[in-house]
Amino acid sequence: MALKDYQQKRKFNETSEPKGKAKRSKNKLIFVVQRHAATRLHYDFRLEMEGVLKSWAVPKGPSLDPQDKRLAMMVEDHPYDYKDFEGNIPEGNYGAGQVEVWDSGTYEPLEENNKISDEQELLKELHAGSIKFILHGKKLKGEFALVKMKNSEDNAWLLIKHKDEFAESPYNAEENTSSKSLVTKFLEEKKSLKTNRKKKS
Repeated sequence: MALKDYQQKRKFNETSEPKGKAKRSKNKLIFVVQRHAATRLHYDFRLEMEGVLKSWAVPKGPSLDPQDKRLAMMVEDHPYDYKDFEGNIPEGNYGAGQVEVWDSGTYEPLEENNKISDEQELLKELHAGSIKFILHGKKLKGEFALVKMKNSEDNAWLLIKHKDEFAESPYNAEENTSSKSLVTKFLEEKKSLKTNRKKKS
């Protein structure tokens, strides 16, 4: 069961994260990027495949700069309904912290294959360790690749932007975050609390 690891890591009586079941988009496959202030701030990059969200944690966030090769650690599959999840994961729970949707949209494989569906093509590339796709997001647009790193842990990949009309250099995901971000507010409050504790000690 694809979501077994996800469900085993969570206490649903404490967290508002969706239990979720395998689900599929009616038309085009979707992607979502969530900004997540956990032990460390990172971005969760998720691609819909097989009714779940294949997921990678990207410490520095995605980039539109083709020169940036962003480390992306593959994590457990998340349920399709996680695409809309925003809010606080309470202390003591897996991934405790604040989560918000940073970008979302649809995506498709870069390579057209008339013999199999888009999803089958993407799954084939996933198993081969090199996925090439086009994102249609609000922030992330154009061609990207996820490439599994050789001679390293199985879950270490690189997220790379291709050179196209949407490429932008330099690029910093943090500079493309809403000024009303609750994750930023959460981080500021956490920092302030830490500073106050140091002053008292």
